[in-house]
Amino acid sequence: MPAGSPCTASAPARPPTGLHVLAIAFALEVSVGKTNTVTALNNSNVLLPCTFATCIGFQDLVFKWYFNSTELIYHGKIKSRTTEPTVVWHNPRVEFVGSTAKKDVNISIVLNNVEFSDAGKYTCHVKNPKERNAQTNATIFLTVVHKMVKTDNTVTLIIVGVVGGLIGLLILFMLIKRVVLFIIKKVQDGKKECLVSSSGNDNTENGLAGSKAEQKAPPKA
Repeated sequence: MPAGSPCTASAPARPPTGLHVLAIAFALEVSVGKTNTVTALNNSNVLLPCTFATCIGFQDLVFKWYFNSTELIYHGKIKSRTTEPTVVWHNPRVEFVGSTAKKDVNISIVLNNVEFSDAGKYTCHVKNPKERNAQTNATIFLTVVHKMVKTDNTVTLIIVGVVGGLIGLLILFMLIKRVVLFIIKKVQDGKKECLVSSSGNDNTENGLAGSKAEQKAPPKA
């Protein structure tokens, strides 16, 4: 179930209906983070994240972790928002690392000394009696490997470099084009001013109409 705020819906003006009860049931949300897959190295310790959020609070909340849906590996309780979780039972290799300090209550666990047989599905299950015993869960898949394989990013880096270089050249070309067009425009404007000035001088020297040269008066009859 994706993480999100369970308190977005407003209370209806009319008496609660079956749909309203269903909305309350889904006010409890459980999340294992942005991805539901984890890879761990053999003989290492791995974190299995899980958080939950509820719109109306909780009381005597129960949470459990299961391996492959049936094998219980951790059982805990939380009295209220102001108390830290307490353990009811846990597998000796499972360590609780959660807390109620944040808005989304953290009920994550760490699986110590991971073995290849630990690979599989881990389910974080939450039950809230305050929400009419509403319960829901989220699942995370664990893969155990002999050694971590480093991802070769050489091709990706080359592609990014080439694309970046092409973009840089395109930007440079556009800048050069604008500079050249600006220079051409300035040269053309200069030539126009020169032609207009030259034309005015010619008209003045030749005594044409519109020039500053004095016109001779016509002879009297």
